Amino acid sequence: MIPVRGYEGRRLAVLGLGRSGMATARALANGGAEALVWDDSPEARARAEAEGLTLHDLSRPGAFEHVAALIVSPGIPHLYPAPNRHVAAALDAGVPVDNDIGLFFRSLGLGEWVRFDQPPRVVAVTGSNGKSTTTALIAHILAADGRPVQMAGNIGRGVLDLDPPVDGEVIVLELSSYQTELARALTPDIAVFTNLTPDHLDRHGGLGGYFAAKRRLFAEGGPDRAIIGVDEPEGRFLAGQMAEAAEDARVIRTSSGRKLTGPGWMVFARKGFLAEWRKGRQVAASDLRALPGLPGAHNHQNACAAWAVARTLGMAPRAIEAALASFPGLPHRSQLVAEAGGVRYVNDSKATNADSAARALAAFDRIRWIAGGLGKDGGIAALVPQLGNVVKAYLIGHSARDFALQIGDCPHEICETMERAVARASAEAAPGETVLLAPAAASFDQYRDFEARGEDFMARVAEVLGNRS
Repeated sequence: MIPVRGYEGRRLAVLGLGRSGMATARALANGGAEALVWDDSPEARARAEAEGLTLHDLSRPGAFEHVAALIVSPGIPHLYPAPNRHVAAALDAGVPVDNDIGLFFRSLGLGEWVRFDQPPRVVAVTGSNGKSTTTALIAHILAADGRPVQMAGNIGRGVLDLDPPVDGEVIVLELSSYQTELARALTPDIAVFTNLTPDHLDRHGGLGGYFAAKRRLFAEGGPDRAIIGVDEPEGRFLAGQMAEAAEDARVIRTSSGRKLTGPGWMVFARKGFLAEWRKGRQVAASDLRALPGLPGAHNHQNACAAWAVARTLGMAPRAIEAALASFPGLPHRSQLVAEAGGVRYVNDSKATNADSAARALAAFDRIRWIAGGLGKDGGIAALVPQLGNVVKAYLIGHSARDFALQIGDCPHEICETMERAVARASAEAAPGETVLLAPAAASFDQYRDFEARGEDFMARVAEVLGNRS
């Protein structure tokens, strides 16, 4: 646990009692503050009360008297599309609003660090797509090199639930826009920006607000090194803002699909080959094409970012290359779950928007595509140019019929359920084809989250293949 510092003897309210909220309450108490907790869910309040936490009804008059700050869980809106009523009450009362990420950066550096030979460092990863894979890949590379490492944030553990870091340890954080937008302290040693595509626009008041939330990770703390994907205009703009000159090695530009040129430090991948350039010459290269845990150009972009982090931390190219080869990939992200009769079955349930689905579709040839769920603004019409690899689409969930109207001449079948979609795709698939779950939609019409959707896909695949044996 990371004890929260700076609030000793003061009262703080914690709103939202999921994983991060509960960890925050414990860390506040461990640091000497009084944690007052609340959640609009009676079940969540009961769990907190059973753990001995102090409930504090934030809806009652005067609830924010003598409260030093309100700590808000990531899913709770504080500005757009409208502030949560408890957040609005705190702001009306003049009470500062923060989140666990802000408390983490405020509290991480403790007095005993002066005795460390190598102070711990924090790598923070943000962006639209690839954050989780990049975060996990960085942690994997460091662990494979024998370095102490912990991973947290939007993946794995809550940040305040981490163990106090040891000498030379690296903490790798995945941070969503919900987390970077509100944190009052953001001071990573290395900050990574993977890419930017439209998502969560209602929460941020548009694309500009969404980018501004991501940009705070770089603008607020001034990381020692910024690793920035420059395949979109926002990334190029951010790299230009962070660099003092074209040759400024504090900024590493990354790309997937095009060669980067110039006097600076850059890592890019083209046609499956990664190249690292510094001062106008190539200094390292790696073949990514056969990596089982990182299929497709989108994963090569993730590999470029992770490579840049590892090089910043002093790792040799050969050590990084060996670690890339042993990376197993993450569940629900281009995850190969079975192969039978020459047909591959791939679970990319995390592809919850059109852009991430496009990346998955580009990674495979001859696809039997399972898509659908709770469609997002804009639908999937933008995917039509990406459907050349799709043999047939099998559409499920709430938006199945809307998706059918949006995919043009692509052969399709409305299946409604995962069970029928897997059965039909498997029955029609020929050797050399891939049955790919890349929904391009949220899961909440039929499942509690994208993980449950991916698990259902895997269970249905196992069922279909089991019935054939």
